This record gives sequence, C-alpha cells and structure tokens, in this order.
Amino acid sequence: MSTTTGLLVSVRSAEEAVVAAAAGVDLIDVKEPSRGPLAAAHHEAVAAVLAAVGKAAPVSAALGEWAPAALTEAHWHLKLPLAFVKWGLAGYGNPPSWGEDLLDTRRQVPAPTEVVCVAYADWQAADCPPPAELVKFAKRYRYRAFLFDTFSKDGKTLLDHLPLPELTELVTALKRSSVRVALGGSLRLEQVKQLKPLGADWLAVRGAVCVGGGRDAALDPVRVKKWKEAVK
Repeated sequence: MSTTTGLLVSVRSAEEAVVAAAAGVDLIDVKEPSRGPLAAAHHEAVAAVLAAVGKAAPVSAALGEWAPAALTEAHWHLKLPLAFVKWGLAGYGNPPSWGEDLLDTRRQVPAPTEVVCVAYADWQAADCPPPAELVKFAKRYRYRAFLFDTFSKDGKTLLDHLPLPELTELVTALKRSSVRVALGGSLRLEQVKQLKPLGADWLAVRGAVCVGGGRDAALDPVRVKKWKEAVK
C-alpha cells in the first residue's frame, strides 16, 4: 500500500494541543482519558483546542459511547468545526438494530463533519459488535473513516486482540473501499515497524506520548516528537 501514515494524538486541553501541533502531529483528537477510552471532553475544552490549533492540523473529538441521547449530549460539540467525531459502541451488545441507530445518528451530524466508525478489538469485553462486522458495515454505507481501538486500557495492545494477519485483512478491505483508517489501542513505539506496512492513515496514541506512559498524565513533548519521527 502507498498510503502515507500520519500521527494522531489525543489531547484533553488547549495546552496539550499546542504541544501536539508544535511536533507536527497530523490529526489532533480531543477527549477526556480519565473517564474512558472515548470519553468526551467538555465542549468548551474542544472549542479551546480548535482556537489554539487553528489551521495547524485538523481536529476531531470523541463523544463517548453511543446511547439514545448521544446527539442531545453532543449538541454543543456538533456546532464546532470539527473534522471528525466518533462514538464507541461499548455496552450496546450486538442486536440487529445497531446499524440503524448508527446511520440515523450519522444523518443528523452536520456537514462537513465526518462520523468515524469505531471498532473495539476487545469487543467481548466492550459488549459490542465485533470488528469484522463493523468493517462490512462501514464499507457498505460508505463511511469515510474507521478507528480500531481497545476498550480496556489494561496494558494489552491492539495486536494482543487482533493478530497482525487479521488486522491486515480488515485494514486492506477498508482501504480498497477508500475508507481512511486509524489504528489505536495502547500502541507501543516498537510496534510502529509492524503497523506501518498496513497502510493505515494514522497511528493513534495517548498513553504512549504522556509523561511516564500514563494516559491520565500530561502530554510529553519528547515522546510526541519520538512518535512523530517513528511514524514518518
């Protein structure tokens, strides 16, 4: 694959976003890591990130786990000029209706913001549809972006739940359908050489670029720069 892989860094504040932008991060994602893998930051924090970053990089936002009130809870977030927004499906189970709910939600997100389809590699622990089903769904309904992540932040990485051959097959299927792909899930720096050949658009990190490697700690400029160099 010929895709150039970029670096996605999750931040929780404008101050962290400035650090990420200064390191040349390709996509800045806003969330509140202390409250879950895709927990939403307050909309005012997201607005502050957008103001601080300007045109240095596109900005996305995590909006939590999908629920019937997802759009109501994200009302103010969706008024911001975000490149992408995303909801996880933890706790949803795997009923026949999940696709209809996602599509109905996507229809109500104002353009040009794109909704990211999210798969948790540890889908049993997350109690949500498995990645292969979500990949088929994203291809069929022409999603523009897809994130592979892990729900449990317990030290295991994406590759502990999705072996490289299986992950390669899923990413290849998405790329053939022109879906942009982000790979997250407690990635380690030494895994970059394994993951870059997959042709993902972004490698997504939080804990790996924080002080001491803890996702609740502050962003570490030195670690961010190391990751940016490794991903090039």
